[in-house]
Amino acid sequence: QVQLVESGGGLVQAGGSLRLSCAASGRTFSSYAMGWFRQAPGKEREFVAAISWSGGSTYYADSVKGRFTISRDNAKNTVYLQMNSLKPEDTAVYYCARASLKYGGIWRRSNEYDYWGQGTQVTVSS
Repeated sequence: QVQLVESGGGLVQAGGSLRLSCAASGRTFSSYAMGWFRQAPGKEREFVAAISWSGGSTYYADSVKGRFTISRDNAKNTVYLQMNSLKPEDTAVYYCARASLKYGGIWRRSNEYDYWGQGTQVTVSS
């Protein structure tokens, strides 16, 4: 069983920065792509960013491109989301997820991920 635990959320003013972390249990972390998703109140969960199992490829939603950076440290079983120039519309619960396929590609569809964390709240005030 894989467990994902997010941390680093909080309250920040518009224009500020936060760094989210997602720590994974298990010995196969480095074999799977990872993704970050978010869900705002009353809205559907949406894709934010994804990173390949090696860390060599990344993929971003247009809404965060140029402001957010996804990275991973396979030695620490951790994936990160550095969020800069935050906007009130970035307010949401942020979730990390592990892709379903070992050594697979990176995807924006949530059904391509099989393990999810419990989420961490990010609130951006105007």
